[in-house]
Amino acid sequence: MKRIIIVFAILISVKSQAQFFRGFGIFGAGTESMNHYVNTDANKRDWDTDNLFSYNPSYYYPQNTISREYFNWGAGLFAEFGGDYGRWQTEFEYTHKGAKIRELLEPFNGIRDDAYSTNKYTYIQWNNYLKYYGPFGLSPNIYLMPGVRLEYLFSSSTSVYQPYSTFPKFWFSGNLGLGYEFPILKKINAFVEYHWNPDIIYHKSDQVKVRNRTFELRAGLVYRPKKKSIDDCNAPRYKGPAY
Repeated sequence: MKRIIIVFAILISVKSQAQFFRGFGIFGAGTESMNHYVNTDANKRDWDTDNLFSYNPSYYYPQNTISREYFNWGAGLFAEFGGDYGRWQTEFEYTHKGAKIRELLEPFNGIRDDAYSTNKYTYIQWNNYLKYYGPFGLSPNIYLMPGVRLEYLFSSSTSVYQPYSTFPKFWFSGNLGLGYEFPILKKINAFVEYHWNPDIIYHKSDQVKVRNRTFELRAGLVYRPKKKSIDDCNAPRYKGPAY
């Protein structure tokens, strides 16, 4: 009797795990990112207007700056678990972020270099999202992806504001994505997604705060091992990833 109960429990567990696992996939991405620099000492310059010879470099370098956009790429793989309309997606991603900035040549006068230089950051990320299909009463092909990315700084190259552009090895950032999924083969769907990926808090170095923001446009494929067939007048009709 005990053996029967154990076997039955194992069968139930295997069945529930099979229903819990909803698929896996790969994607490629184009990225657009920038850095926002905030010098918290910049307002102190006004205090020294009566004593111009007491020049303090930290008041002038770096200036409060929003960089120009930097374009690059990323790629990753993921697995998806959960129910019909609410799921968890976990993924590993290799991606590039950065910023194009004109270096300050004379901080006191605000004179900058004519050419833009690029600060580059290469990350390996472990991303985790809640995935809602058919949000706000929309089509079940459309889904929303709020979540968090845990980031490991694999390599970096910083030529502008170097003392303040050295980011920590481990960090985290927020994410909000919107996607659309559609079938292309029997068990393989294609998808496109657009993600907003900002640093939740600023990187802090001395008197300077820096925050990165990245937009990401993805395209990829997802394999779904289980699909319910909906027979409508003897013709299968796709009704979204939940089926």
